[in-house]
Formats: sequence, structure tokens, C-alpha cells
Amino acid sequence: MSLHFPNPIRRYDTARGCVCFWGSDSALEIAFEVELAALRSIDASAGPGEASMLRTYDAHLAAIRKAAEAAYSRKRQSYHRLTADNF
Repeated sequence: MSLHFPNPIRRYDTARGCVCFWGSDSALEIAFEVELAALRSIDASAGPGEASMLRTYDAHLAAIRKAAEAAYSRKRQSYHRLTADNF
């Protein structure tokens, strides 16, 4: 089994301070959140607000997915929150 990202949907969540996205491992759906602070650590030029954070997420999708895969491989659970330490 391996982690895949067939669903390109991502969602900005103001209340949780993150961008949410999903992966799958066979029939299992895995929820991920990448903290806004983590996105700013990846790209210091990222501005505040939803549009800027989603652009930053999209621009660094490969690195975010790599961090998600690493987190999932360490602990196979249905939810992971990625912080700046994951990058």
C-alpha cells in the first residue's frame, strides 16, 4: 500500500489556521492539514490571507506531498497535521 493524492481539492481553514487536503491509501482516506506557519516557512514571501496561502500551497505542492508521505510512512493514521518541522 502507498499513499496517493488523486483528489486535487484543497481548502483554506481560517479557524484551524491551515490548508486541508486529502490523500488515499487503497480504500482509506487520509486527511492532512498544513499549518499556515509551515507554508510561510516554505515561502517567506507568502502574504497573509486565503488567496496567498492557496497560491503558496499550489506552488510548493511537491514538497508538501513529500512531507505528507514522510509523516504517513512514520505513523499510518487517518489524520496528520504538518508543521514547519516537517519541511
